[in-house]
Amino acid sequence: MKISARNKFDGTISAVNAGPVSTEVVLDLTGGDKLVAVVTSESAKRLGLAAGKRAAAFVKAPSVTLVTDAGSYRFSARNQFAGQVTQLAKGAINSEVTIRLASGSVISAVVTNEAVAELQLASGKPATALIKASQVILGVA
Repeated sequence: MKISARNKFDGTISAVNAGPVSTEVVLDLTGGDKLVAVVTSESAKRLGLAAGKRAAAFVKAPSVTLVTDAGSYRFSARNQFAGQVTQLAKGAINSEVTIRLASGSVISAVVTNEAVAELQLASGKPATALIKASQVILGVA
């Protein structure tokens, strides 16, 4: 399968919390990180999402928000991954920023060049990737 989403995470479902409209799914990723997704309950049923089942999570790079020097701020995004910038590819308007987590996982984000300058993003600098659970797409084989 080929997919346009830059970020693909493989893992095992560790929790499924079903509700009447939405279902929260916790995916234990290879490398030890956890990723939370919120999908419609209908989708969760259709995919047969259950604890112990293997799944893949996809996140488009423009859906990833980056922060630096977060200090004592708290964020509503369920997924918060701290790491180091390893690559920065600047375009005319946007830049692609690659962050490597301590686990070895890699997250790509597409942010404006203005944001790169304001956050002072550069290779080797710490940054945190925020991903809202509703922006995660799940797939199963």
